[in-house]
Amino acid sequence: MGRGKFKGKPTGRRQFSTPEEMLAGTSARPRTFRQEVAEEEVELEEESEEESDDETEKKKSTQGGIEIENPNLVKPKNVKARQVDLEKTPELSRREREEIEKQKAHERFMRLQEQGKTEQSKKDLERLAMIRQQRADAAKKREEEKAAKEQKKSEARK
Repeated sequence: MGRGKFKGKPTGRRQFSTPEEMLAGTSARPRTFRQEVAEEEVELEEESEEESDDETEKKKSTQGGIEIENPNLVKPKNVKARQVDLEKTPELSRREREEIEKQKAHERFMRLQEQGKTEQSKKDLERLAMIRQQRADAAKKREEEKAAKEQKKSEARK
């Protein structure tokens, strides 16, 4: 029977299971490879538990072969609550110390800046004083010009 120009996928048509079939376990769906492997692993684990009670962990392929001690591997140290020394303060690393010193220096600089004791703040304050003086002079000049215009208008009316 012709299906047109395009062929379907080689896997065939999809067949969906109903929820009832899935619950009953009578689904016509074929088992996948993962399910088969998982079932095999469960069977192997059951057999290994029966054979040896010593091995509680199942090791992967390369882990079970050769047992070596890596000197670079840092094993986590478990410290119990009663062994903890509360008075001992942890030592900071070089980066942490530098970061704290940098923050303190910045805070000190900002405090001096606010008080006007640094060179930069002195220059800023001088510049600010000059600008205020210029603005005050400009405002005074505008007022004088305005007063002069009003005086001319009043003289022209008379």
